[in-house]
Amino acid sequence: MQSERIAVIDLGTNTFHLLIAEVEENKSKTIYSEKASVRIGKGGINQGFISEDACARALATMMIFKDKINEYSITKIYATATSAFRNASNGIALAEKIYASTGIKISIISGDREAELIYYGVKEALDLGHEKSLIVDIGGGSVEFIIANKDSVFWKKSFEIGGQRLMEFFQKTDPIAPEDIKNLESYLLEQLLPLQTALVAFPTQTLIGSSGSFDTFSDIDLRKKGHSFSIETKKEYQLALNDFEQLYLELISKERAARNLIPGMIELRVDMIVVASVLVNFLLTRFEINLFRVSSFALKEGVLSRIMRGENID
Repeated sequence: MQSERIAVIDLGTNTFHLLIAEVEENKSKTIYSEKASVRIGKGGINQGFISEDACARALATMMIFKDKINEYSITKIYATATSAFRNASNGIALAEKIYASTGIKISIISGDREAELIYYGVKEALDLGHEKSLIVDIGGGSVEFIIANKDSVFWKKSFEIGGQRLMEFFQKTDPIAPEDIKNLESYLLEQLLPLQTALVAFPTQTLIGSSGSFDTFSDIDLRKKGHSFSIETKKEYQLALNDFEQLYLELISKERAARNLIPGMIELRVDMIVVASVLVNFLLTRFEINLFRVSSFALKEGVLSRIMRGENID
């Protein structure tokens, strides 16, 4: 079989990702990847629309991605859009505008399908083994939870409690106020009741964080330990629970400028990382997790794995 190059685009609520891979039979090699902070949820996500400024950022980013795709002479492009697109009154209109301007057709996928594709992405990076794990993917608009092992998904659900939503609801000061953390935790306790029920039926003590904020947690931890490489050059990282606890306390106590100076922090995560850390700390303590793994693969790698197996992404 002759090799071919394909492009995968993940239009997330906070970040747009472009992955260009060379595929031959059942093997793939990433030859280019890029991520852009587009934040299409900013200023409208909790009101159910994508703002005019956010639409402009989305279109501009997709035109840059299209230029890069053309540079690599790629004709097969698979683009998926998630929470912000599927919940916004103008999400379909924006997808159509992007198609008219770039020729890139966007599939707006359901939360259930998003969770499934994240599972396949994580499965490409990690040996999940026979024991069940709780896979968590924190996006700007939604958070996906999957209870699974290497063979099966036992339960999955997408909750519209992503970082941009939580920031706008709860992060009223910088640093975040202790009272707002308590309010956020109370909100999570209520919203995540279905997860709590699922974990009674399918218990696990292992949490696997999927890319995004988890990559940043890992990179900060690596810098603290004197390493210069990024988790993005690896497939997996393991975070000690006490190390994460110290990082959590640091993130909730510093204002933006100070957070941005933390070695391993990146600009596109510096705002949302606070509520993300509150969510992760809530999960680790509430559900008595004793093993914390991080996968550098997520949705886009899941899409790639399904394409290689001849599946429809929609």
